[in-house]
Amino acid sequence: MNEIQESIHQFILSEFLPGEDPSELTESTPLITGGILDSISTLKLVNFLEERFNVTIEAHEAGVDNLDSVGQIVRLIEEKKSAA
Repeated sequence: MNEIQESIHQFILSEFLPGEDPSELTESTPLITGGILDSISTLKLVNFLEERFNVTIEAHEAGVDNLDSVGQIVRLIEEKKSAA
């Protein structure tokens, strides 16, 4: 796991899946469509991502297309950081 992925993985486990087996949260686990994230927790995740990685996530980016799995989130952050 790279640093970005590890950070996101740990945040999701501690904030939204406390006590769950870390190996159950994979790169492709559905977060929004799987019911792990609702609208409030998605906002909390976006706030964490913006603060932790010093990026801005636009409203149109904060949905199932970019935030439904750890893998999608990592790609979004990597794209944002490389464009900066």
